[in-house]
Amino acid sequence: SGMATNEGSEVFKQDEATLSQIESIQKEIADSSELVGNIDDIEVLTQEYAQDDVVYQTKIQDLLKRYKTLRRTRGDGNCFFRAFAFAYLEMMLTDKSDLPRFKETVEKNKISLLKMGYPSFTLEDFHDTFIDVVDTVSKSGTSLSDLLQMFQDQGQSDYVVCYLRIITSGYLQANADFYTAFIDEGRTVKEYCSTEVEPMYREADHLHISALTAALGVCVRVTYMDRTDGGQVNQHDFPEGSIPQIHLLYRPGHYDIVYE
Repeated sequence: SGMATNEGSEVFKQDEATLSQIESIQKEIADSSELVGNIDDIEVLTQEYAQDDVVYQTKIQDLLKRYKTLRRTRGDGNCFFRAFAFAYLEMMLTDKSDLPRFKETVEKNKISLLKMGYPSFTLEDFHDTFIDVVDTVSKSGTSLSDLLQMFQDQGQSDYVVCYLRIITSGYLQANADFYTAFIDEGRTVKEYCSTEVEPMYREADHLHISALTAALGVCVRVTYMDRTDGGQVNQHDFPEGSIPQIHLLYRPGHYDIVYE
């Protein structure tokens, strides 16, 4: 029995080591990058890949024909939601015409979540915090640096991310008949949501984007830059056939904001 406990503790030590490694990696990422950064010229991407990395260097040239600048978000698994919220609200700073519709839509989502049995105390709290951020943006004196400050504040920023995750989850579950077909490993939509959508730091995929854009009526164009064949980046609009309000750049595992 002495052996068994030893082996157990070895495994435990390894687990602890892995956890602390993950924590230190997350801290390193956190120290080296803002949750939402400043604007950069897209050409800075050419320095992120080896000069002889033909696939990426060629695709960056193609990207340069479509977009001029880039705003980075921290690669913490929440980047899609953070980029989505920031880019939408940044747009609202200069054109507030969509705000009344957007707020009404957020309200409708909240009501539908309450009907689904989400605890009202928690939900109202998230909702109010989210609407406070939206209302701040709709005030005439709010500047881009105010918005950046809000999104660089971990507490406030994560609240926004968390609420968008709940809205995404609610929409997937409300439309489970449609989404079931896209979920693998025999999981139900509810199971998928509780492991892949609602927890923080889980990366977003096609389903998250499809659900959130549909739930809030906001159109996103995602430009995919990866190692697939062909010298061009691929673009996909969510929902299909709509006019993009937000432009995101996807590189494996990560989303940043791009501007024309």
